[in-house]
Amino acid sequence: MKELSLVVCVYNEEQNIKPLSEQIKAALVNFEYEVLFVDDGSTDRTRDEVRAVGDERFVLVELKRNYGQSSALQAGIDQASGEYVALIDGDLQNDPADIPMMLKMLKEGDWDMVAGVRANRKDGAFLRKIPSKIANYIIRESTGTQMRDLGCTLKLFTSEAVKSIHIYGELHRFIPVLLAFEGSTRLTQVDVNHRAREFGRSKYNLSRTTKVFSDLVLMLFLRKYLQKPMHFFGKLGLLTFGLGAIINFYLLILKIFGQDIWGKPLLVLGLILLVAGIQFITTGIIAEMLMRTYFESQNKKPYRIRKISKAV
Repeated sequence: MKELSLVVCVYNEEQNIKPLSEQIKAALVNFEYEVLFVDDGSTDRTRDEVRAVGDERFVLVELKRNYGQSSALQAGIDQASGEYVALIDGDLQNDPADIPMMLKMLKEGDWDMVAGVRANRKDGAFLRKIPSKIANYIIRESTGTQMRDLGCTLKLFTSEAVKSIHIYGELHRFIPVLLAFEGSTRLTQVDVNHRAREFGRSKYNLSRTTKVFSDLVLMLFLRKYLQKPMHFFGKLGLLTFGLGAIINFYLLILKIFGQDIWGKPLLVLGLILLVAGIQFITTGIIAEMLMRTYFESQNKKPYRIRKISKAV
């Protein structure tokens, strides 16, 4: 087993491959390592540039099409064989020279993850820094994960920790949250160097903001109700069903006293709430069955043991 696997996701980064490869070689000269360049469906010469590196430690993982950063990261993690796994951007904005320091910190502190914090970001304030700060604050407050910079790709993990999670959709921003779900509580962060992009174009735009908040809703649900979805849907179902029952009981009393209730908006609301309540409860039951299938079909446990030691 190699000591370190470095996963680099690239998409149309042909001009960055050569300088990044040289910087990686210089930074990791004293390590036994492999570098997995995951090409996420590039349309330029990125793949040719990776092959031109001419070093057997550098591996090209080609995806059939552009799946997005989360899927590309997962592909690289799945192929990684090192005792430790590092993630880094392929645009030269992360500095490979930070990796030895982070790896030493990971080993000596017995951490599950050491995440980079871009202390002096070289990005535009309006389009990158301000939205990032707002998103990081909301995610920290919502999930209880005290990471200052969730958007920094540069992270190091033990292989066991990073392979315990599955990154899909747009969840690469929530890796520390996913690790916490799986019981990895030894997570820390450290300031790292951040550089301005020299070649190529940024893939970031403000349209990603809606994806982040959509994923945040998913994270909040998984954090609290992953193993007990009925507690969420059941409460919601009982509340709406109860309101619908109260409204319809009130209308029944009016009908008994001779009032015409047909066509009243309140009657329609009461019926909708009754039906919605039944649907929420039914959804909760189905979700409970799916969760049981999720755990039992894969022999997964609803807990993770960190260490077993004898009391001597």
